[in-house]
Amino acid sequence: MKTLNALVSGASFIAMLAASGAQAQSLAEIEAAAKAEGMLTTIALPHDWCNYGEIIASFKAKYPEITVNELNPDAGSADELEAIRANKDNTGPQAPDVIDVGLAFGPQAKDEGLIQPYKVSVWDEIPADIKDADGFWAGSYYGVMALGVNTDIIPTLPTKWDDLLKPEYANAFALTGDPRASNQAILAIMSAGVSRGAEPGEASGTKGLEFMAELNKAGNFVPVTGKSGTMAQGQTPIIAAWDYNLLSWRDQLAGNPPVEVVIPEGPVLAGVYVQAISAYAPHPNAAKLWMEHLFSNEGQNGYVKGYCHTARFNSMVAEGQVPQALLDALPPADAYARAVFPSVAQQEANKAVVTGQWDAVVGAQVAE
Repeated sequence: MKTLNALVSGASFIAMLAASGAQAQSLAEIEAAAKAEGMLTTIALPHDWCNYGEIIASFKAKYPEITVNELNPDAGSADELEAIRANKDNTGPQAPDVIDVGLAFGPQAKDEGLIQPYKVSVWDEIPADIKDADGFWAGSYYGVMALGVNTDIIPTLPTKWDDLLKPEYANAFALTGDPRASNQAILAIMSAGVSRGAEPGEASGTKGLEFMAELNKAGNFVPVTGKSGTMAQGQTPIIAAWDYNLLSWRDQLAGNPPVEVVIPEGPVLAGVYVQAISAYAPHPNAAKLWMEHLFSNEGQNGYVKGYCHTARFNSMVAEGQVPQALLDALPPADAYARAVFPSVAQQEANKAVVTGQWDAVVGAQVAE
């Protein structure tokens, strides 16, 4: 990179860099600049989501000179993009430096000019189908859609999506957010559609909304944002969420009440979440350092400890870089053998149907 920098001067080098998403600085230079900035602002990173609490703590321990400012941990993917839009002229503490969003939101953010390119040092180990070729976003982890059940209240476990329509599950099932904005909720509906034989995309959105309308009409849908607390209190004893979130909630509740995590029969939906740097990041070098941390062995194993499969999972396992204890704690491999990985285009088509037709087809207003 130094040789290239010597051959290409000033503005022309910067223009070429922006076009290619290449890395202009060495990691040492990025670290020094990040420490000088002294802050990193994150958004939508609950500490019990994929073990982000420990991942953030390990970043702070590694770089004590950088304060981590955490915004709105419970925000959805659409909220994260809106935070960038709303703060593009603001360099204060409400402007996020980095985002963690569902796969379909990465291309949207790029198309709107909301994010900037950066390729981490292990870029080549990230599968091509979960990263932007120009470096604007990259998938870091994934899980499969599952059902978390408070067995104090629901003694008979549902084993498939259509079970949720049974009278015994009256006033029991919830999504994790407003399906017009929450990626996790949008993909739960996609998962329901796929379980009914629909292809991922527009068809899964249509079939999934039909299922949700039936569930709502039957009185089995609770229009409240499902969380570990609402599950424990019995307000939403069954919640559709990523397996890693449900397993984390189960651990936190420690049997009070007991929680079972069910990966439904048939095809199971896998959901990839991507990382990106705001185009207006007040602390761009701290953002790059954060990205390097997430994709490092330490960061990737932090995700695995939170029951997540990661972008570099296969290569790290092959190299013996993932502790066996972490591998043993993951959900059964057969569930992942049934996983369906929708493409970006399929996720975008599903999202358009769900967000555009939820009000007309289902009509329930999901409250916090």
